[in-house]
Amino acid sequence: MKHDSSRSRKTESLFGIHCHLKKELRNLEFGPPVTHVYNPLEYAALPLREYLELFGAGTREIVLLGMNPGPFGMAQTGVPFGDPVIVREWLRIEAPVGKPEKEHPKRPIGGFLSSRREISGQRLWGWARDRFVTPERFFERFFVLNYCPLVFMEETGKNRTPDKLPAGERGPLFDICDRALQSCVRLLSPRIVVGIGAFAENRARAALSGNPEIRIGRVLHPSPASPAANGGWARAAERDLEGLGIQLQGSTSPKSAR
Repeated sequence: MKHDSSRSRKTESLFGIHCHLKKELRNLEFGPPVTHVYNPLEYAALPLREYLELFGAGTREIVLLGMNPGPFGMAQTGVPFGDPVIVREWLRIEAPVGKPEKEHPKRPIGGFLSSRREISGQRLWGWARDRFVTPERFFERFFVLNYCPLVFMEETGKNRTPDKLPAGERGPLFDICDRALQSCVRLLSPRIVVGIGAFAENRARAALSGNPEIRIGRVLHPSPASPAANGGWARAAERDLEGLGIQLQGSTSPKSAR
C-alpha cells in the first residue's frame, strides 16, 4: 500500500470509504452454516455517519482495529464496539436504525432501544471514558474501526466469525475489507495500527504489508469468552499498549479493572 497524494485525502472521507465498502459487499454471497448476514453499513448508516464525521476528521496517531460487529454492539448502533448505552451517553450519538433485509428471530435489531449490552463494547469504550474522561481527548490520539462490518449468524443464532468462513467466501471478503482498511489508513495516517485480538492484528499485517512506515501491534480482545479479559481487561490492554510504545501519561487512570 502506498501513501498517495494530498489530493486523494481531500476527495476521500471515512464515510465515503464506508459507502463504497457497503456497495462492494452487496455482491458477496455466503452459504451454510451461515443463514443470516447483517450489514449495519446499510441499516445503521445514520449513527455510523455521525460517528465517522463527528470523531473521524483529520489524522490520528493510533488506530484500534476490531474484527467484526458483535450482535449487541455495532450490529445495533452502527458504531464499532458500539454498546447502545455508552454510544448514547458518552459518545452522544443516537440516530434512527432500521432493520436488516433478513432478520434472525433470535437476534432482533432494536437499535438504541436494544435492552442487551455489548460487553466487549462496555470494556473498550468504558476504558476510553475512564482513562480520557471526554471523547474529544480520546479521539485526539485514537480512532476505532472494524476490519469487517458484517455479522454472520447460524440458524441457531450463534455468531460465526469471519475467520471461520470457508476459504472461497473468506478470500473475496478479505480482499474488499483489505482495500477499505488501506483507504482508511491512508486517510488517518496513523503511526501504529493496533489489532484488538489476533485476527485483527493478522489482517492489518496482511493488508498493510506494503507500508513499512506503519507499525502493527495487538492488544487483548475484551470478549467475555476470554478468561484473561475477564480478569481485568483495562489493565491488560494498557500493558499491551505500553509494550507497543504508546504512552498514556497525562490522562486519568482507569477507575476499575474491567
